[in-house]
Amino acid sequence: MKSFITAILLILSIPAFSGEEGKVKIGDKALNFSLKTIQGDKVNLKELYRDRPVVLVVLRGWPGYQCPICTRQVGGLIGEADSFARYGATVLFVYPGPSEKLQEHAKEFSQDFRFPENFYFTLDPSYIMVNKYGIRWDEPKETAHPSTYVIDKKGRVVFAKVSSSHGGRSTPEEIFEALEKL
Repeated sequence: MKSFITAILLILSIPAFSGEEGKVKIGDKALNFSLKTIQGDKVNLKELYRDRPVVLVVLRGWPGYQCPICTRQVGGLIGEADSFARYGATVLFVYPGPSEKLQEHAKEFSQDFRFPENFYFTLDPSYIMVNKYGIRWDEPKETAHPSTYVIDKKGRVVFAKVSSSHGGRSTPEEIFEALEKL
């Protein structure tokens, strides 16, 4: 009986040790959502991918501090703005976190960046997008698994990378390789 219970517990614990994947996978239709920018402008995913491919980048947002890896990632992607423009792509950043003071923290995070045309920096104060995509990292000092999706003009996910750690982010080269195939 003891070994039966041990076997059941092992089977039930497998999901806890497997890597985070999220609900949205390559080949899936992107799940639509609307979020607001720091300035209060509404951004709707479906409206963005109607005209051009979208690179959806989910940051850790505000897990209680500004993530230096997110800062480096955003800066690196902004530095590639000309390349994104050549691919005709829109870049949509999502900054999740607890709603209390999220806008204030997002302003602090983004103050050193100048977002080029077709780059959007949005807030997810209620984890609406994060929960919808199944990438909520529901642990102390966490918000969302850092994730990147490339979505074509038909709304299909052609690239998806969800990190189960703070690192393991998508590189510009991986993103450009996905955009090249469109």
